[in-house]
Amino acid sequence: MEISDPAVFVARLQFGITIAFHIVLAAFSIGLANFLLVLEALWLRRKQQIYLDSYKFWLRIFALTVAVGVASGLVMEFEFGTNWGRLATKAGSVIGPLMFYEVMVAFFLEAGFLGIMLFGLHKVGPRLHFFATLMVAVGSLFSAFWILSANSWMHTPAGFSVGADGRFMPEDWLAIIFSPSFPYRFVHMVFAAFLCTAMVVAANGAWHLLRDNRNPGARLMFSMGLWVVAVIGPLQIVAGDLHGLNTLEHQPQKVAAMEGAWERPPSGQGEPLRLFAVPDMEEQRNHFEVAIPNLGSLYLRHNWTGTIKSLKEFPAEDIPPVPVVFYAFRIMVGLGVAMTVLGIASLALRKRGRLFQTRWLQRATVCLAPAGFIAMLSGWVVTEVGRQPFTVYGLLRTADSNSPVSLSFVTSSTIGILAVYLLAFGLGLYYLLRALAKPPKQDERGPEPGLASQIGD
Repeated sequence: MEISDPAVFVARLQFGITIAFHIVLAAFSIGLANFLLVLEALWLRRKQQIYLDSYKFWLRIFALTVAVGVASGLVMEFEFGTNWGRLATKAGSVIGPLMFYEVMVAFFLEAGFLGIMLFGLHKVGPRLHFFATLMVAVGSLFSAFWILSANSWMHTPAGFSVGADGRFMPEDWLAIIFSPSFPYRFVHMVFAAFLCTAMVVAANGAWHLLRDNRNPGARLMFSMGLWVVAVIGPLQIVAGDLHGLNTLEHQPQKVAAMEGAWERPPSGQGEPLRLFAVPDMEEQRNHFEVAIPNLGSLYLRHNWTGTIKSLKEFPAEDIPPVPVVFYAFRIMVGLGVAMTVLGIASLALRKRGRLFQTRWLQRATVCLAPAGFIAMLSGWVVTEVGRQPFTVYGLLRTADSNSPVSLSFVTSSTIGILAVYLLAFGLGLYYLLRALAKPPKQDERGPEPGLASQIGD
């Protein structure tokens, strides 16, 4: 991989910090909005108070998540202009409208009904309130749709032409919006958001069950969260496999970096599954490699002897940072498998009628509470670092995308952003944990304008 100047590296680091904070909150908001939709639908259909109480419990969490999440996302819009001016100039005609649609269609749809959802249950009636919840949930998915459409186009650009001035000009908006990687990326991300949220919901239920096994609200959280994990976990593995095949077709050096494949296996042998290795980019080989022969071919080529292009078959300047991609991929897959196993175990115990009595399952669920978020962040690292050294894959290099700003400016702004984010995220996490620590009870209070004082009571 080509070495960028320090200003470019720090600008990349700054955007990475920003997106890492924001994506956690955005995914949690997507998952919670849809979880609340299900809870309210069950309440309207079954008329059982426990669903309304659970709705109000998690609505307070949702309000806090949205408040911090919106603030964390605003900075990214400015970074495109301050740090990535040449990217905005060359690709703005394509990316700009997609970001605009996200703001106009998704953000305003969520914002327009959010107030009703948070404070209007006893003012507008249950059916209109359910419609507001529905619109917020749909808006969260629309937001993911447009953001991932813009991001997917940068990975698999389509539907454009290049003008005489080097700018990317839109020619076919359907091809741009639904670029070759978009369907796989969108499904994979939405499933990740659902898994993140389900693990937090189930872990919170498990935490309270360990203290009071008869708490009905905790039982509902634990059961519903693990149902989602049991269903979405295997589906996510399938979605990830299809996404991997699409990536192998369009970004083969990313897959080679994920696998740590420096050379093709000898003729007649398939790709090994490298469980562990220490990739060395200077020597272009792996140290301390632990691998299972041929097993990699099963998920890469769906046969026993298929191979992929090795890293040495690509120009050295087009290879991403292999160690980062290699380790992040294994963290993502390992945690995904762990959550799926947890979900399957819960099905077996549920069938035996021991879901709420098995304390090791509850403890394991609590331990895996952050697994969805860590796996998602690791997957995002695989996706974005694996695209390097390009911003628009194969067409615009990262070294040619930055603004002409000084290293001192980018460094100082990065330190400032990190400090503010740590403060805001730290306070948000503190109040979030305070709210989650309170056991669910009957006749829960929903969010009110004095949310912070509620949580601190």
